[in-house]
Amino acid sequence: MSCGDPHETDCRDVLAEVYLYLDLECSDDRRDVIREHLDECSPCLREFGIEQEVKVLVARCCGGEHAPSDLKARLIARLNELVVEADSREYLAE
Repeated sequence: MSCGDPHETDCRDVLAEVYLYLDLECSDDRRDVIREHLDECSPCLREFGIEQEVKVLVARCCGGEHAPSDLKARLIARLNELVVEADSREYLAE
C-alpha cells in the first residue's frame, strides 16, 4: 500500500513493521520514524488503527491462554534446528 504522497519512509515499510511497533519490539529510533510517518500519513494511520484493533481483539479473546512450557521448549529446539540447517545450506544461482 502506498498513499501516493512522498514520505521519508515508504508506506509499505511502515505497515510491514506495524506489529513490531505495537509490540514495542523495534528500536526507539525506528519507533520514532514509524510514529512520524503515521502522524503525517492518514491512510497508514487508518491501517494502523485497524491493526491495533485486531491486536486488542486477539488479546481480549486469547490473552489469558499460555502455551505449555514443554511445547515452547520443543518449538525453540525445532527453530534452532531450522536456523542451523538454513545456515549450513549452500544456495547456487541457476
